[in-house]
Amino acid sequence: MTQASPETAPSPSTVNPVDDRPLVYVNGQLVPRSQAAINVFDHGLLYGDGVFEGIRVYRGRIFKLQQHMDRLYRSAAAIRLDLEKHVPRDKMIAIQRRCVEANELTDGYIRLVVTRGVGTLGLHPFKCPTPGIICIADQISLYPPELYKTGMRVVVANRPRIPIANLDPRVKSLNYLNNVLAKIEAIDLDCLEVIMLNNVGRVAECSGDNIFIVKDGAIVTPPTDEGILEGITRRFVLDTVAPGLGIPAEEKRLVLDDVLGADEVFLTGSAAEIIAVTQIDQHIDGEVTSSHRISDGEGPITEKLRKRFREIVTSDMVPED
Repeated sequence: MTQASPETAPSPSTVNPVDDRPLVYVNGQLVPRSQAAINVFDHGLLYGDGVFEGIRVYRGRIFKLQQHMDRLYRSAAAIRLDLEKHVPRDKMIAIQRRCVEANELTDGYIRLVVTRGVGTLGLHPFKCPTPGIICIADQISLYPPELYKTGMRVVVANRPRIPIANLDPRVKSLNYLNNVLAKIEAIDLDCLEVIMLNNVGRVAECSGDNIFIVKDGAIVTPPTDEGILEGITRRFVLDTVAPGLGIPAEEKRLVLDDVLGADEVFLTGSAAEIIAVTQIDQHIDGEVTSSHRISDGEGPITEKLRKRFREIVTSDMVPED
């Protein structure tokens, strides 16, 4: 599988039917979505062997681009994939900017996928000489808009988060089956998200979002060594948004009772941004055994954080650091 630089990819005008958006970057070529395909021997498909990033675009700027690249290359190194050798960081950034421009995207979402590449049917990762690179730039709407005011109901998963010793969740790998199976628990109970506990029973994160509680005017979220993804939006809330509003913020180990006893609960994520949780259910085999009401809608601290976040990402100073 050869890699072409983004500068040599075909011009959108030569490959794009008007009804076949988005154009997708696949291993050196920018093609219509109907032509975007990977080799069936790609280890990303065969084994979930690879890493990815989900990144927001606001006002044509790629939000926290450098932090996303830090995490991508760190995740690749963690699975013994020398990404810098094949696709230097500046080329990876150029690929994303090309996709945003080609799809005339002002506000949207980038899914950047790095697979181990084409190899054999065996597990041996080092028989895959060249990583696969896929970049999709498109629109996304994770949750209905009305939930950002009314808040959302979630359920506590019976399936625990995968232990760090097995596969560190800080590695944003293509192996998301643990999250998917937990998400199914939520879907079966007509929920859109699920709270996952770690293997010792403490609160970790959700299937696709980080979790925060609000207690006595301060916000608290589990530390990353509890078996969670180091969320970019999570870090932005901790380091920038909350301090800018004078809201105390800390990382602390949490048990489920801490969450149930919180004044407010909210989730953060690149796609989700900031969204309130107003009800938490628990279940056994798909039957709800308890329901706990946190609040009747988005709480005041969550509202302040969400509105300030939106002010920043709709301004002329969307941070790409």
